[in-house]
Amino acid sequence: MTDPTLSDRQFPSPDGATPMMAQFLALREETPKDALLFYRMGDFYELFFDDAKRAAEALDIALTQRGQHQGEPIPMCGVPAATAEAYLARLIRAGFKVAVGEQLEDPAAAKARGAKTVQRGLARIVTPGTLTEDSLLEARASNRIAAFAPSASGGMAIAWAEVSTGEFAASAVDEAGIPAELGALNPAELLVPEEYFVAAAAWVGRGRITPLARAKFDAKSATRRLKERFGVDSLDAFGDFTSAETAALGALLDYLELAQAGAPAKLSAPRQVRSGGALLIDPATRASLEIDRTLAGQRKGSLLDAIDGTVTAPGARLLSARLNRPSTDPAEINSRLDLLTYFLNSPTSATVRDRLKAAGDPERALSRLVLSRGGPRDLSALRRTLTEAQNLSAILVPGPGLDVPERLAKLAEALNVQEFEGLRSLVADLEAALVEEPGLFARDGGFIAEGWIAALDEARALRDDSRKLIAGLQKTYSEATGVTNLKVKHNNVLGYFVEVSARHADPLMAHDGFIHRQTMANAVRFTTTELAELESKIAGAAGRALALEVEAFGGFRDRVEHNAETIRSIARALAEIDVATANAEFARRANWTRPDLAEEAVFEIESGRHPVVEAALKRDGEAGFTPNDCHMSGNGKSGARLLLVTGPNMAGKSTYLRQNALMIILAQAGLYVPAARARIGIADRLFSRVGAADDLARGRSTFMNEMVETAAILNQATHRSFVILDEVGRGTSTFDGLSIAWAAAEHLHEINTCRALFATHYHEMTRLAEELSAAGNLSLRAREWKGELVFLHQVAEGPADRSYGIEVARRAGLPPAAIARATTILERLESEDAPAAALAELPLFSAMPVAAPAKPSQLSERMKRIDPDRLSPREALDCLYELKRLSGEDNE
Repeated sequence: MTDPTLSDRQFPSPDGATPMMAQFLALREETPKDALLFYRMGDFYELFFDDAKRAAEALDIALTQRGQHQGEPIPMCGVPAATAEAYLARLIRAGFKVAVGEQLEDPAAAKARGAKTVQRGLARIVTPGTLTEDSLLEARASNRIAAFAPSASGGMAIAWAEVSTGEFAASAVDEAGIPAELGALNPAELLVPEEYFVAAAAWVGRGRITPLARAKFDAKSATRRLKERFGVDSLDAFGDFTSAETAALGALLDYLELAQAGAPAKLSAPRQVRSGGALLIDPATRASLEIDRTLAGQRKGSLLDAIDGTVTAPGARLLSARLNRPSTDPAEINSRLDLLTYFLNSPTSATVRDRLKAAGDPERALSRLVLSRGGPRDLSALRRTLTEAQNLSAILVPGPGLDVPERLAKLAEALNVQEFEGLRSLVADLEAALVEEPGLFARDGGFIAEGWIAALDEARALRDDSRKLIAGLQKTYSEATGVTNLKVKHNNVLGYFVEVSARHADPLMAHDGFIHRQTMANAVRFTTTELAELESKIAGAAGRALALEVEAFGGFRDRVEHNAETIRSIARALAEIDVATANAEFARRANWTRPDLAEEAVFEIESGRHPVVEAALKRDGEAGFTPNDCHMSGNGKSGARLLLVTGPNMAGKSTYLRQNALMIILAQAGLYVPAARARIGIADRLFSRVGAADDLARGRSTFMNEMVETAAILNQATHRSFVILDEVGRGTSTFDGLSIAWAAAEHLHEINTCRALFATHYHEMTRLAEELSAAGNLSLRAREWKGELVFLHQVAEGPADRSYGIEVARRAGLPPAAIARATTILERLESEDAPAAALAELPLFSAMPVAAPAKPSQLSERMKRIDPDRLSPREALDCLYELKRLSGEDNE
C-alpha cells in the first residue's frame, strides 16, 4: 500500500526528549516517511507515536503508552523479536513498508563507554518487493520488484529484479504492451515516476505502486550508478540498453540499495530481454485463462496447478515464468522441447528426479547469505545442492541409442562442480566443517563439526567440562568446611557462587578462603578466588568458541559470495532440468504430444483436450474428457481462420475455446500439449474475451467491460495473433448485440486477419461462413433423449440446429409455468415474420390458464418411507394392503 498522504506524517522534535526517545526520533528522521519503524529494544521491536497507532490497528495488538514527550503521552506498541517475522509478514501483506532499526552493539559495550543508550541504526527497509526470508515468501512463486521508466525520446521500459534469487533484467516496451508485460512479471511492487501514479493503478492495482521522484529515473545518473555497482567502464557488455531501460535499471538499483540501508544490492549483472521475444497476454486474457491463478485468486484449479510436477522450488518458479511469458522464438522453443523429449525417452529420468529432490533452493539460500541474512542452515543447503549438482553431472549421459541435445550438454557442463576450483574446494570444506543438521543462526553456534578448528575444540572442551569442574569444587569445599548441603550455583547477577543455609554459614565465615557476597532470609552466599578464576575461564571459553564459529561462518559466507554467479548458473541449470523431467513424466502419464511448430499461422489440433478439466475429471473419478479437433489456417486458403462456434449453453463452447488458447501457451512455453497431434504457428499475442462482470470501482458495467476488452482485441490483434471470443454483444439489446458481434467478426476476418474462435448464440451470424472467404462454422452437439437434453461435448462442422435454451432452463429448475410460457413465446416468434407484432398478440402471463403445480401423491410419499430390507414378511403384507388402499384414494 502506497498512500501519498504518508509523506505528510509528522513526528515530534527530539529537542527535550529522553536519550532513548531522542535516538528514536533521530532514527525516525532517517526512515522514509511511508515506512513504519521497528525500533529494537532488547527482546522486542517497539513502535512509537503514529507508527504505533497504525501498527496496533493492523496487527490487532494492544496500544499502550510510555512516559511523556513534550507534555503528551507517547503511544507505543511492540512485538517480540523472536517472532517478529510473523508480524512483518502480516504488515507486508497489509501493504505496509517496515524499516528495521537494530541495536549495533551489546549493552555491556555501551555501558563500558559510558553511553546512556546502545547504538542503533537502520538495518534494512522491508517492502513487498524486497523480501528474502522463507517465512515471508511463497517457495514456489517468484517475488519480483519492477520499475517503469519513460525516456525523453518517447521510449518506455520496464526493469525487474528478484532480490531472493539475484535476477536483474530490463526490456523496452510500447505503451499498449505495458499491462501485458507487467501481467507476466506480476511484480509485488512497482516503482514509477510520481506523475505515472494514477496510470499505473490500471496496470497492477494501486496497492502495489511506489511513486518516486522523477530525478530517480535520470538515465545519466543511472548509467553512472550501474557502472559503479558492477565495476565496468561501459554497459555495452551487458546489452545495448536504451535510455529508458537504463533509467529503469538505475532507479531499481537505487531503491534496492536504500532498502539495504545503503549496502550494495547483490544482484546478477543486468540482462537485456529482447522486446517481442515473449507472447503478449493482456491482464483480462490472463485472468480468464487462469494460467497460474483462478478467478478466485487460488493456485489450485489453475493451469499451473494441473501440470506442475516439479520437485524443487526453483523448478516450480521457472515453470510458472515460462507459462506466464511463453516464448516467440522457434529456436528457443524447440530447444526446450528437445530436452523434454530426451528425458521422455531416457532411462535415467527417474534417477535424475530423485537427485533433484535433495537439491533444495540454492537461489534463495545464496541470496540470504550474500545479503548477510543467512545462517548455517543456508550453508548446509548449498553444500547439499552442490553435491547433488556434481552427482547429476555424472548421470546426465545418453542412454543406448539416445543423442544428447545441445542444451543438455551445456546443462551437464554447468553442473560439473569439479571443473570450478573455487566451488570444488568450497564443497569439500563444507562437507568437513559443518555438522549434519546445523542451526538457523550463526549467533547460536554449534554448527562447526569437531576436528575442523583445533582452538574451537579446546574452547568447547573447557566450556563443556565446566559442570565436572564445578562439581569437583563443590565436593572439595564441602569436605573442607564439613558442610554437606553446600552448593555451587550460578545466576546472571553474581555469576558462580557458593550457597549454604543460614545456620551453616559460620564455618564459611571463619574460613579464610571464602569471601562473603550476599545474605538472604534463608541462605548465605560466598565466593572464592578459585571460583572467580574458573568462572572467567568458562565464560571466556564459551565466548571464544562462539567467536571462532562466527568467524568461520563469515569466511564461508565470503567464499560463497565470491562464487555467487557460478552458483546461480548451477541453480538455473537444476531448475531447467527439473522442469524438463517433470513435464516429460507428466506427458508420459497424461498421454500428451510434442507440438510441431510451423512457420505459417496455422492451428491444427487433433483430439485436443482441456488440461485442467481433464485433470479434474480424473481426480473425481468421472468419465474421461471428450477430445475434439480444431483446424485453422492463417492464409484462409487451406482452411478457415475465423470459426464461429454455436451450440447450447453448458455444451462446452467456453471449454473448447479455452483449451485451444491453452494449447498456444503450452506449446510456446516449450511443453507438450494435450492432443494426439498438434501443428501450431507461433502467435505474437493471445487474446481472450470470455465472461465478464461489473467493475464498480471504475464505474464500468458488465457490457462496458465487455466492450473495452473487445476494443483492445480489434485494435491490437495482428495477423499472427490468436483470439477467442465468447458471446460478444450479449450485454445489450438483441439487435444492438447482434450488430456489434457481426461487426467484430467481420473486423477480425478482414482487418486483423488473425486466427479466431468466435462463440455466439446469435444464429444469424452463422451466415458469415457463406459470406466471408476464410470463415467457417462449428457447433457443439446435443441430443434430446426421452425428454432429457444430453450434451455430447462433440464439436462438429456446421452450425447448431437449435439453441436448446428452454431445455437448459428446464434443467436449471425454472417453474413449469414459466417454461410453458417461454415455449409459447418461442413458437410464436419462430412462426411469424414480424416478431414485434407476434409478441403484441400474445396474452399476458396472468391471462393464460396456469396449471397449479401437482402435489405429490399419498402413495408416492408412503413408498418413500418404506425400507424393504427392514420389513418382516407380515409387515410387508400389511404394506401391500396399505399401498392398495392409498392407490384407490389417489385415483378418486
